[in-house]
Amino acid sequence: MREKIAALGGDNLRKIDFPFLVVTLILVAFGLVMVFSASYYASISINGTPFYYLIRDGIWIAAGLVMLLVGMNVDYTIYRKLAIGILIIAFVALIAVLFVGVTANGATRWLRVGPITFMPGEWAKLALIVFIAWFYSEKPIRSRQPVKGLLPIVGIAGIFVVLIIRQPNLSTAITVAGIAISMMLIAGMKFRYVAIAASMGVGGFLFIYFFMRDSYWYDRMTNFIDPFQDMYGEGYQVAQSLLALGSGGFTGVGLGRSVQKSLYLPEPQNDFIMAIIGEELGFVGIVCLLLVYCIFIWRGLKIAINAPDHFSMLLAGGVVMMVAIQLILNVAVVTASMPATGINLPFISYGGNGILMFMLSAGILLNISKHESKEETGEEG
Repeated sequence: MREKIAALGGDNLRKIDFPFLVVTLILVAFGLVMVFSASYYASISINGTPFYYLIRDGIWIAAGLVMLLVGMNVDYTIYRKLAIGILIIAFVALIAVLFVGVTANGATRWLRVGPITFMPGEWAKLALIVFIAWFYSEKPIRSRQPVKGLLPIVGIAGIFVVLIIRQPNLSTAITVAGIAISMMLIAGMKFRYVAIAASMGVGGFLFIYFFMRDSYWYDRMTNFIDPFQDMYGEGYQVAQSLLALGSGGFTGVGLGRSVQKSLYLPEPQNDFIMAIIGEELGFVGIVCLLLVYCIFIWRGLKIAINAPDHFSMLLAGGVVMMVAIQLILNVAVVTASMPATGINLPFISYGGNGILMFMLSAGILLNISKHESKEETGEEG
């Protein structure tokens, strides 16, 4: 099979991690099907046609495939040269959101450029990955230097987190923090510093719990414990998500037969699409999807392990950790295991920014995979 496709695509496809490419395309294709199923009734209600979100998602996926090809064919070393510039652009974009951002559903997360809106918070994740990979690959010893190596990354990630929380966008802020910590660990940071960071996080939670009980953050961080207690308020979306998962049972009610997507669960094609997957395809469907994600993560880590240099290893590892962190957070939110935050399911949820950014990231990993050692790829010199 690989040889037949390689004959069409030339040596480029023959060199890449083909299983990783296939898994990525499976996730995207499954996402298109589920976006259509999840958005069917909402699309009719809002736009008068069931195909509105399907068509738009298809367009974004087509653009995402272009981004995949770009990432796959642009040599990864270019990002090392542009790392600082990319970080500065991301920082300026996050600042711009605070002043000229587009507001929707009570959040200001977008910038408009002509007819197109984009989310600086989404792209900031990839910008931070590139910068951290450059920072530690330039001088690997930095990962063991608390002042010269760890504090700069903590400071930069902290600034990004604060700017993103101001939008507000807690889930992206958590993802950014998780990316920074995981990449510092990959680079060689001692684990005790993670314990310090975790203690600071727990301290922040306790501060909100005891001293900010009338705040927005207190409501968001405590209602997940019992969403049915405030079922028609802050706990509404999570309660509907749990009802969807419970209704799906072991094998699901069948593709396209969800009840919760019938204007009960808000925006079912976005952050809570996993709930619709669970309702329609059941526990079995969710387990199968998670297995596909596990293959994606496994192949991504294989690319990182076999990467030709320190920079590409950190770059690949950062991308894999970003996908893994978002997957864990999305599942946790949908199952009421953590406070409800707006975080998309990688490659699955509806949304142009997420699709473009994840497809470009996957393309970068495929480009790195082309540079694996000949011993690993089984080629002879």
